[in-house]
Amino acid sequence: MTMSKAIPVMSQQEMEARFRAGLAGGVGRSRKHESAEKHVTGEAVYIDDRLEFPNQLHLVPRLSEVAHAEIVRIDVEPCYAFPGVVRVFTAQDVPGDNDIAPLTVGDPLYADGKVEYLGQVVLVVAADDPLTARRAAEAAIIEYRELPAIFDVKTALQAGHLVEASHHHRRGDSAAALAVAPHRIQGELHIGGQEHFYLETQIASVMPGEDGSMLVYSSTQNPTEVQKLVGSVLGVPMHKVVIDMRRMGGGFGGKETQAAAAACHAALAARLTGRPAKMRLSRQDDMMMTGKRHPFYVRYDVGFDDRGVIHGIEIELAANCGYSLDLSGSIVDRAMFHADNAYYLGDVTITGHRCKTHLASNTAYRGFGGPQGMMAIENILDHIARETGQDPLTVRRANYYGGPGRDVTPYYQTVEQNLLHEITDELAQSADYAARRAEIAAFNAASPVLKRGLALTPVKFGISFTASFLNQGGALVLVYTDGSIQLNHGGTEMGQGLNTKVAQVVAEVFQVDIDTIQITATDTGKVPNTSPTAASSGTDLNGKAAQNAAETIKQRLVAMLMATHQAQAGEIVFRNGVVRVKERYYSFAEVARQAHFNQVSLSATGYYRTPKIFYDRDKAAGHPFYYYSYGAACAEVIIDTLTGEYRLLRTDILHDVGASLNPAIDIGQIEGGFVQGMGWLTCEELVWDARGRLLTNSAASYKIPAIGDVPPDLRVKLLENRKNPEETVFHSKAVGEPPFMLGIAVWCALKDAVAALGHYRHQPPLDAPATPERVLMATMAMQRQADRDVVTQSAAETGQEQAYATR
Repeated sequence: MTMSKAIPVMSQQEMEARFRAGLAGGVGRSRKHESAEKHVTGEAVYIDDRLEFPNQLHLVPRLSEVAHAEIVRIDVEPCYAFPGVVRVFTAQDVPGDNDIAPLTVGDPLYADGKVEYLGQVVLVVAADDPLTARRAAEAAIIEYRELPAIFDVKTALQAGHLVEASHHHRRGDSAAALAVAPHRIQGELHIGGQEHFYLETQIASVMPGEDGSMLVYSSTQNPTEVQKLVGSVLGVPMHKVVIDMRRMGGGFGGKETQAAAAACHAALAARLTGRPAKMRLSRQDDMMMTGKRHPFYVRYDVGFDDRGVIHGIEIELAANCGYSLDLSGSIVDRAMFHADNAYYLGDVTITGHRCKTHLASNTAYRGFGGPQGMMAIENILDHIARETGQDPLTVRRANYYGGPGRDVTPYYQTVEQNLLHEITDELAQSADYAARRAEIAAFNAASPVLKRGLALTPVKFGISFTASFLNQGGALVLVYTDGSIQLNHGGTEMGQGLNTKVAQVVAEVFQVDIDTIQITATDTGKVPNTSPTAASSGTDLNGKAAQNAAETIKQRLVAMLMATHQAQAGEIVFRNGVVRVKERYYSFAEVARQAHFNQVSLSATGYYRTPKIFYDRDKAAGHPFYYYSYGAACAEVIIDTLTGEYRLLRTDILHDVGASLNPAIDIGQIEGGFVQGMGWLTCEELVWDARGRLLTNSAASYKIPAIGDVPPDLRVKLLENRKNPEETVFHSKAVGEPPFMLGIAVWCALKDAVAALGHYRHQPPLDAPATPERVLMATMAMQRQADRDVVTQSAAETGQEQAYATR
C-alpha cells in the first residue's frame, strides 16, 4: 500500500486555538489575484511562452485584399520556393466542415469561391519559422473578380441587407401615445465600434496524438466551442480533442467565438502533416481578421410632458454586423433588452435590425450590445432635458423605474430589488452634485473658451446569457489525503480574477485557507460541455458549480465522521482548517485521511443551472435575466471650444456587487470597466477606407486609453450591506460587464460641456466616439445655433416693438 507523506501533527491545544482564531481565507475578503505575482514578474506562462515542441510548424495566413469578390484563381506554387515551407492550406484541404460559425452557418475557415470582407483568410502557409511562412504567404498569387460591397449600416438598412430578421419589443400603442404627447422630438445617433485590443493576440498550439487525437492549447473564452469546431473541421468526434486553457492575455468577448479559427488552422496543419503546429497572429493580422464591438445607428421618436416624463417612444437600433451572423442575433437582442436602461418607457416600440455589411463579422464585446442600447436611451434623456430646460439628472430621476405600474420592462420582466433611487441619492450626495452643478454653471458663464460639463448616469444591467441554454456551469473538486485540494471548473481566466474567486468559494465551504487550493487549467477532459466565460456569468455559474461539488464532498466527510465518532451533524464544525467533532479537534488533512481509510470518495463534480430564465421570442416577453446589477457614475470634464481637446477631471462611482466575494478584485473590475467604457466613447475610433480596408489596424493608429486618460480624481465605492436576494454564490452579484456602462457618464458630460455654448437649450450633435475632432465640430454647430438663437430673439423683440408702436 502506498502511504502519503506524514502530515504535520498539531496538539489538541494548538488546533483548538486555531479553530477559535477565525478563518484566514474564504469569501468576502480582499485576496490578491492568484497569478498577480506572476503577472508582475513576467513568470505567468501564456501559450507563446510554452516551450516549443520538436519539429513545430508555424502558421501565417494570407488575407483577402478586396472586400467582396469571386476568387478566380489561387496559385500556391510560388510559396514552395521558400526553403522551410512544408505545406499550404486552402479550403480544399479541409477533411470535415469548412464552416466554423458558432450558432448557424456562414463563417468559413477558409474563403471558398468568394471573399466577403477585406482581411478574410484565403490560405495559410505552414513553415519551420514564422518569417518564412509570412514571406511565402505573400508570394501566393490570388486573382479576384470584384463584386459590389456595402460598408455603411444606413445603406444596409435601407437596402434590407440583413444577416437575420429584425425583432421587436412592443407594449401599448406607441404611435397613439406619440400623437397626443405634449412635446415630441426625433433624432438619430451613430455609435462607433471598438477593437478588443487584448494584449495576447489570437493564438493556438496543437500537438497531434495517437488515434487521431489532438491536444489543443487555445487562448479562448469558450473551450467547448473550440473543441467542437476543431472536431468538426477535422471530421472527428469531440472526444478526440482536448482543449487546455490556463490563462488568456485578455479577451473582453473577442475570444468567445473568434478564437476558434486559430485553433482549427493549427489542428488542420497538425493532422495533415503529423507535426505540432502553432498559429500566433500578428497584431495587424489580428485586427484585420477579427470582428469588433458592433457599431450602431440609432433613430428615435419620443413624446414627453413638461416634466420630461416619457409618454410614448419608438427606438430603432441598427447594428453593423459585418458579413455573417456570428453572435449578432443575441447581441442585438441584448441591446434591445437594455434600451430602457433605468427608465420606465410606458407605450413603447423597440426594433432591432441586424444589418449585413462587407466587413469582418462583428462579435461579442464586454456588455454584449447592452452599452449600445443604453447609449440610445441616455442620449434621449439628455435630449429631453435640453428641450425642457431642466437638469438632465432631474429628467432621469423622473423617468426611473419605481412606483405603482412603473416597474415592468418593455419585455415584460418586473424590475425587482430596484436600487436605482438609493444609489443615485447616495452618489449625488457623496459627489456633491448640486453644488458642483451650480459652480460649473458659474464657471461656464465667465469662461468664453473653456467649458466644463457634469453628468450623473445610472446603470441597470441584466445578468444571464440571453441564449438561455448557456446558463449552466460545471466543476471538479479533488481532495487529497494531505488535505490539499485541486479545483477545476468550466470558466476561463483572462485576468479578471475568476480563478481567485472560485478558489475562495471552495475555501469557504471547507473552511480552509485558499493557499491549500490549486486551480488547474480549464480542461475539456475534466469538465465537459462548458459555457463560454462571458455575460458576466463566470463566477455565478462556475462558482456555484464548485460550491456544489465542495458541498458534496463535505457532506460525505460529515457522514463519515458521524459514523466513526458516533456524533450528530450539529457536533461537527469545520473552521480555519480544523474540524471539531464533539469536543475533539482534527486537522482538515487528518479528516481527509480518515475518509480515505474509510473508503469515502474525495472527488466530486458540481453542476449548476440558473433558475427562472425564459424568453418567448414570438411574444417578445419573458424573464431573460436572473437579476439586475445597478450602479451609477458622476463624471466632470473640461473642453477647449477652440480645439476640441478635453480632459476628464473627476469621476465618482457607486456600484452594486451584492455581497462581494473579493472587494479588491471587484473594485479593480469596476475601475477597469469604467476606463474601457470611457475609451470606447472618447478615443477609440475605427476607420475604414472606401474599399473596406481597416486603416486603424495597429497600435500606431488605434488609440486605447492610457494612464494619462484616467481621471486624476477617481473615487470608487461598493454599495454596502446589499446581499443579492437571489440564491447566487454567497449572495454576490456579477461585476464583469456592468461597470463598462459607467463610462457613458463621460460622454454625457462632454455633451453637457458643449451644450453650455447654447445655454443648455439644444442637444449637441455629438456621435460616439467623441474624439476631439467630433467635439470641435459639435462646439462649432452649437455656436452656430447660439448665433441663430440671438437672431431669432432679436427678430422677436423687434416684432414686439413694432406691434407696440402700431397700437
